[in-house]
Amino acid sequence: MAKQDLRGKVVAVTGGARGIGLQIAKALVEQGAQVAIGDIDEKLAQAAARPLGAHAAKLDVRDRESFAAFLDSARQELGPIDVLVNNAGIMPMGAFLDEPAELSTAQIDINFRGVIHGMQLALPEMLARGSGHIVNIASLAGRFGIPGAVVYTGTKFAVVGLTEAADAEYRGRGVHFTAVMPSKVRTELAAGTEAAGKGIPAVGPEDVAAAVVQALRRPQLFVAVPAFLKPAAAVMQLAPEWLIRLGRRAIGDNRILSKLDRGERRDYERRLDALAQPAAKAVRKKVRA
Repeated sequence: MAKQDLRGKVVAVTGGARGIGLQIAKALVEQGAQVAIGDIDEKLAQAAARPLGAHAAKLDVRDRESFAAFLDSARQELGPIDVLVNNAGIMPMGAFLDEPAELSTAQIDINFRGVIHGMQLALPEMLARGSGHIVNIASLAGRFGIPGAVVYTGTKFAVVGLTEAADAEYRGRGVHFTAVMPSKVRTELAAGTEAAGKGIPAVGPEDVAAAVVQALRRPQLFVAVPAFLKPAAAVMQLAPEWLIRLGRRAIGDNRILSKLDRGERRDYERRLDALAQPAAKAVRKKVRA
């Protein structure tokens, strides 16, 4: 397949005000794309977009109406959406039974339901014109379960499966789907995991952004970052259970439970707590009803 030209393409990026999302926005602008940055922190999104010449708007991916409004604003400012990058996500860490219910709900709503919202809102126009690309930022945790990040792992498995199933359902309709699966990424999400993640290949957000650009130029369904881990992810699906368990014990895959530096994650976890509050209110309202 010939390389796709990204010049002039309209790309909407969720969670684009910081971290991986911001690097993706920058990389796409460098390729000549017209980029719309959506983020729950509208001021930060505006500040991130300004030097890039990008469009920015508030976006809470948990809210379908908010997502629709973001895409509508991007269309009005830039034109029809050619590419949607579902990047917004959160990654709490700790023991599964210690995780507050509202934080589990927030992960499901942001990491998974938000991806569904975006796909269902952007896909119809892509199918109607017979072209488009949806990129879902998942994780290698979507192929390899991580003790200490149980719900997060579940949401990423879900995103990988969602992407694969959508690609099969709309095969031959001109729309491409990609699940990008990074290993540990050096962003705020991975704060405090230096000891817990020892031996796990780490990449920068710019590496993930480069992989997104490459996938858009030469479409492919699954992309691992770093690329050499893609075969390892495939082997995980084929290896016998006893061998997987042996390998897990050998690498100490449960180190998050004993070596996570909570002090280093304090600022990030405060932001997570603030994000989880709407979910907590919704749960309380449902219980009262």
